[in-house]
Amino acid sequence: MGNLLKFLFLGTVVSFFLFPISFVGLPVGLNTKVMLAGFGGIMTVYRFFELWKVRMTYGLLASTLIALVFSFICFISTDINHTDDYSYATYIGSFAIWLLAAYAVTEFIRFFYGEVSFKILTFYIAGVCFAQCVLAMIIDNVPAFRSLVDAVVFQGQDFLKRVDRLYGIGAFLDPAGVRFSICLIMIAGLLSENEEVRKSNKNITFLLIAYFTIVVIGNSISRTTIIGFGGSLILFFLSSGLFSFIIKLDSIKLGVLSFVIIAIGVVATVYFYQTSDSFYDQMRFAFEGFFSWVETGEWRTDSTDKLNNEMWIWPTDTKTWIIGSGVFDNYIYSTDIGYCRFILYCGLTGFSVFAVLFVFNALYFMSKHKGYRLMFFVFLAITFVIWLKVATDIFFIYALFYCVDYFTAEEEVKDTELIEKNEGNLLYPRYV
Repeated sequence: MGNLLKFLFLGTVVSFFLFPISFVGLPVGLNTKVMLAGFGGIMTVYRFFELWKVRMTYGLLASTLIALVFSFICFISTDINHTDDYSYATYIGSFAIWLLAAYAVTEFIRFFYGEVSFKILTFYIAGVCFAQCVLAMIIDNVPAFRSLVDAVVFQGQDFLKRVDRLYGIGAFLDPAGVRFSICLIMIAGLLSENEEVRKSNKNITFLLIAYFTIVVIGNSISRTTIIGFGGSLILFFLSSGLFSFIIKLDSIKLGVLSFVIIAIGVVATVYFYQTSDSFYDQMRFAFEGFFSWVETGEWRTDSTDKLNNEMWIWPTDTKTWIIGSGVFDNYIYSTDIGYCRFILYCGLTGFSVFAVLFVFNALYFMSKHKGYRLMFFVFLAITFVIWLKVATDIFFIYALFYCVDYFTAEEEVKDTELIEKNEGNLLYPRYV
């Protein structure tokens, strides 16, 4: 019972971080991510007075500086263009909120487990994404539960109902698809690299069930999930050991379990596809491109047709190409494409700095942790792929990684050794 309560509590905390929600009756801006950030800020102050120092890795410091430069460029764009659209001029604030919220999440995990490992984080993210898919199906099929959720949670559900889209509790449209994509890649990375997980049938089974569910139901919530599916398959094929000249026993076991669970999942999906009208419609939407290819020989979807035919909108003058128009909100340019929206807002100058932020984060973790190098490369790749579809970013996951013990331990050891070496030097800045 104690473990169940722990799983439910931490799962809720992780969900509040990944899929922020606002509660009916509270200000819309006061969502669960902001609440977590508030707690993270309190914990940061507490740790400072407890240890009289705040530790910041070199990667995080550099990322913060890049985010500051990007925000400043966006502010310059709004100033030059005489607009008051500070959507990304305040990005450093959003950056800080994600960091503090991530710190709060990892502090809760550390309280119960004594550490924050990539394995623990992946299991909770997988569990939360799996739960969101299940909740979305319940909300869609049980009117009483849907009414309860809608009465408590504000997430723009009127629009979601109008366009007939699945939604969970905070999980909807492209933001959900981006998080599902990240989750799928993390599952593939953990199964490929963590020997402890690969030796446990229970762990493998849970992760594969979550993976298959997210691919099927998550894609029904947001077709952006397909990006993570593709990236995770590439990662799995290259790193799992199933396709090497010498195949290890644990790789064979992983392959067998994968085949069994996928086979069961396919049978269940086909059954519900043939017997449930709502599930039939959801699958037709989720895999519209596949059905189009099978039935017409051409891979196409309505959304990609609209993107390709209507949404590639670029600046029409040199000034906008360089510094942007300073306008982002209210869908003013009638495009969803990330590249277009960022360049139209802050020009190539701002967009280049924004892109550097994610290139740096990926390369930083790739250089520090070779075992997960390919996973971080896939993160880098999907960042640029996602921008073909929507204007968003994946810094939230890097914010969590900067708080994971495994990804920061090496620098902690170096910092401790350096402090001890310079303990008597009054000019050495110990408290940074």
